Amino acid sequence: MQPSQLPSNTRQGRALPPLVLPTKSNNIMNKRTIKHIFVHCTATLPSTTVDSLRAGWKAIGWSNPGYHYVVKPSGEVVNLQPEDKASNGVKGYNAHAIHVAYIGGIGLHKANPRDVGSAHIEDTRTPAQKSALRALLADIHSRYPKAIILGHRSIWGEDSPGKWHKQCPCFNAAKEYADI
Repeated sequence: MQPSQLPSNTRQGRALPPLVLPTKSNNIMNKRTIKHIFVHCTATLPSTTVDSLRAGWKAIGWSNPGYHYVVKPSGEVVNLQPEDKASNGVKGYNAHAIHVAYIGGIGLHKANPRDVGSAHIEDTRTPAQKSALRALLADIHSRYPKAIILGHRSIWGEDSPGKWHKQCPCFNAAKEYADI
């Protein structure tokens, strides 16, 4: 259809909003319906790099990353996947979700300074990660205001630890971000 063939943007003397046709550049054609914004930890030590995360996904045969965004301990946010494409965050939910993770979730207990330490699951977010996560989630939620913010483990019931298949993100994200 040529622009001259498009309907006029006036009706009964009132101006209507400009007509916007779907194109690849304005992303209207690729808009997914987002129902959930999931918060994750990478289930790694906080020293893990983004490149090592990518290598891990490639090693298990994933063509898409596990998250759309990852937050480094410094608070830097790294975009890994465009929002109009699914990532591999939560099986069965990916088609309608945005996934955000902080690098960490595994800590080390050290009995003494020379001890190598034993790994354990814990909320390892730095103050910079907490701040960046909150800002990122607020930004994403502003674009998808009907989406519910949950932690990965929330799909099994936040008050049912015995049913969790994972402890990710190692804190109650639904409660922490309920005000967004």
